[in-house]
Amino acid sequence: MVFTSLPFLFLFLPICIICYLIANTTKKRNIVLLIFSLIFYAWGEPVYVLLLLFMSFADWLFAICIEKYNEKKKVFLILSCIVNLGLIGIFKYGSFVISNIYNIFGSDKSAPNILLPIGISFYTFQLLSYVIDVYRGDVKAQKKYYIVLLYASLFHQCIAGPIVRYADIEEQLFNRNINIYKVHEGINRFCTGLVKKTVLANTCGKLFEVFVVADNQINTNEAVSFVSGKSVLSLWLGIFAFSLQIYLDFSAYSDMAIGMGKMIGLEYKENFNYPYISYSVTEFWRRWHISLGTFFRDYVYIPLGGNRKGKGRTIFNMFVVWSLTGIWHGASWNYLLWGLYFFVFLVIEKLWIGDKLKNKSFISHLYLIIVIYFGWVIFKFENFKVLAAVIRGMFAANNNHFSDFETMTSLKANIFIIFIAIIASTPLVKNIVNRIRFNISDTMSFSLVYKVGSVIMPPIALLLSLINIVGNTYNPFLYFQF
Repeated sequence: MVFTSLPFLFLFLPICIICYLIANTTKKRNIVLLIFSLIFYAWGEPVYVLLLLFMSFADWLFAICIEKYNEKKKVFLILSCIVNLGLIGIFKYGSFVISNIYNIFGSDKSAPNILLPIGISFYTFQLLSYVIDVYRGDVKAQKKYYIVLLYASLFHQCIAGPIVRYADIEEQLFNRNINIYKVHEGINRFCTGLVKKTVLANTCGKLFEVFVVADNQINTNEAVSFVSGKSVLSLWLGIFAFSLQIYLDFSAYSDMAIGMGKMIGLEYKENFNYPYISYSVTEFWRRWHISLGTFFRDYVYIPLGGNRKGKGRTIFNMFVVWSLTGIWHGASWNYLLWGLYFFVFLVIEKLWIGDKLKNKSFISHLYLIIVIYFGWVIFKFENFKVLAAVIRGMFAANNNHFSDFETMTSLKANIFIIFIAIIASTPLVKNIVNRIRFNISDTMSFSLVYKVGSVIMPPIALLLSLINIVGNTYNPFLYFQF
């Protein structure tokens, strides 16, 4: 089940909220949330609910043992790491490792197809962070198993983040209030994410398929041949469309997760802060997928020594973090290459050009956009033959034309939606609304317009989204696969 499906919008979510409101205590509301979260997760993968139940139980038990048997707490932490990392290793990387072993030894066997449980990368990190925080003494071990399970399985964010730490919502799990203002704010945020996903991200995804190649529709040789025939402009526009799509898609999911949290009194931290307006790669990664970045910083980079043990050790620590960041995104060599690609630029900024980028000039921003742009090229294509064909074609090395009739026609037909997608990737609209709101909010006429607008915008956004959902088969959330 996805947030943009009709069963979720008109059946699951309304019934969940109604049952939640009927429950008159926090404990009963937690039980309602847990039941609906497990139903949500089991909708498409009922068997893998058992995996979620087991991992939550194991970490609940390990955390209690860490607190109870202080002298042996490191043993239980290691056991937790083995269970969590072992299971994600099997399910996420098992087929990849076996297929590479077969290739090394020249075997013609096919690796077993191990299905990836949805959301395992997110709830594994949440559970692991909980156990580590108990080990560090940052939080107390939760004595009730169902609370740990609820924390790991909250349907708002268990599938694609943001990665929520137990310490951030511990108090809210037992003491939270609902008021009309938070509900209204949550509905607005949810509808903003919904329209961002269904109207803008999906359109950008379709444009990528028009300008470059449709995913999983043709084999490698056909894909290389198809891409090689694309014009230079078509390939550049296609990667640009994907750059917009992946931001709008992932940030839209976070918007909807944060919005649904607000509806029931839970406050999740922001996961995106308009990364494309950055002036350096370092700044970009402080704004992109914030919860993942802070996870690796707090649980990998700093424990390894951070920047406290000299320049050489700092670079090594960064290498580890960015190798893991790449691998976390998928079991394919291109993701590792993508992580190391950013590692190189982050080292360059840290050692040589970081101070120059702080002036926030046009050149700094242009540098950032170019680096990120080619980063998405690496990220998008798991097959290196297709990746090479795309890069060659972008520089006319496939004997391809600069442009063609199909590219120009598609561009002209979609120029308006591309422009809107660009605007939606910046804080321009948000800043304008806030400036008007704070500067003129004391006038009665504006106050009335603002209130009316805030009431009618969610239904309009919902209507636009429904128009795009009905009969539309292209509706993936990109980060579901990670």
